[in-house]
Amino acid sequence: MSNALNNIIKSHTGRSRTATLEDVAKEAGLSPMTVSRALNNPKVVRPATIARVMEAVSATGYIPNMLAGGLATSRTKLIAVVVPQINNNMFVDTVQAISDELAARGYHMLLCIVGYEPEAETEIVATLLSRRPDGIVLTGIHHTSELKRIILNATIPVVEIWDLTPTPIDMLIGFSHEKVGNAIGEYFTAKGFTRFGFICASDRRAVVRKNGAISVLQRNPAHNIKEVIVSRPANMEVGRSALKQLLREGERFDAIICSSDTLAQGAIMEAESQGLRVPDDFSVIGFADLNFAAHNRPAITTVSVDKWELGIRAADMLADKIEGVPVGEPIVDMGYRLVIRESA
Repeated sequence: MSNALNNIIKSHTGRSRTATLEDVAKEAGLSPMTVSRALNNPKVVRPATIARVMEAVSATGYIPNMLAGGLATSRTKLIAVVVPQINNNMFVDTVQAISDELAARGYHMLLCIVGYEPEAETEIVATLLSRRPDGIVLTGIHHTSELKRIILNATIPVVEIWDLTPTPIDMLIGFSHEKVGNAIGEYFTAKGFTRFGFICASDRRAVVRKNGAISVLQRNPAHNIKEVIVSRPANMEVGRSALKQLLREGERFDAIICSSDTLAQGAIMEAESQGLRVPDDFSVIGFADLNFAAHNRPAITTVSVDKWELGIRAADMLADKIEGVPVGEPIVDMGYRLVIRESA
């Protein structure tokens, strides 16, 4: 940093102060207006000028005030992404894809963990809006009426992910959890199975998948169905404990249907500890096709959703709408794929 600039940034008390836009302009030998334009709208500034500005930013340690810039341009370049949890691998790929795609388009992601209680989601989103994000990504379609009112009043683009409805708040990309459950029920019905155990996490989407499978299985009154609803987080330990509970009274099963691959992995481990073999003694199926599912022994049969592509497309839909680019389809059904492996 130049001596002259050192003198600028030192206050009369001798203590350092935060560098300003004017400090950057002085270091770069440009007007403050040119520096502001280079930082906030680089498309209209020559590359050589941008380079000078960035060198000056580095030299001064200047931190752009994105909120102040947003007041003038109605843009903060901040996107709030709201998910129920991050200790659930099911959301990791989607969140990372959203982050990467938003970064590539010049936006910053603010990740918010809200749990599964709708009231907590409402409170946190209301707080988020005080940061004036350019857009919001919400997980799921079930929100309080208060949250919907707050978002509609904010008049900012919203993308809901990981579910499907014909009446989203704004835009939506996801898949039908009910149809996923239907597909699982039809798969095991076709195999001639009659005795089913469910290990299901206590969240709304998991329960919808479970009920979708049960609705198919109950078409045959001879089918016997038992279920255990487990607490969150639905990890391997919980999967083991749930299978132990299902087997406690000597019940026999043809298939154990789990609401996640992690629960399925735990069930397989518990079966082995009890001297049972999957799929010889019973089949096990999970959900989400997490990165370990294909490499487990036995490899886990599951339902796959393209979590990465879902995140990319959600980010693009949101960025397009913010930038005034027409969004072709505001509702996108990503579908799903039944992946048959050794466990079922």
